[in-house]
Amino acid sequence: MLKKKYEEEPSIAPGMNDAEELNRDASNEEIEEGEYTSVTTLSWDEVDPSED
Repeated sequence: MLKKKYEEEPSIAPGMNDAEELNRDASNEEIEEGEYTSVTTLSWDEVDPSED
């Protein structure tokens, strides 16, 4: 079986409010049907380190 190479970056459907839609919690119905994705958010702390 040949594997397809996807060179395009993932995208969001046009017209979708990504901040609202992607941060929304799954409903109980979606969880029961397995229609949800676990999301982990990483944040870079750009504060200068304190001096010892």
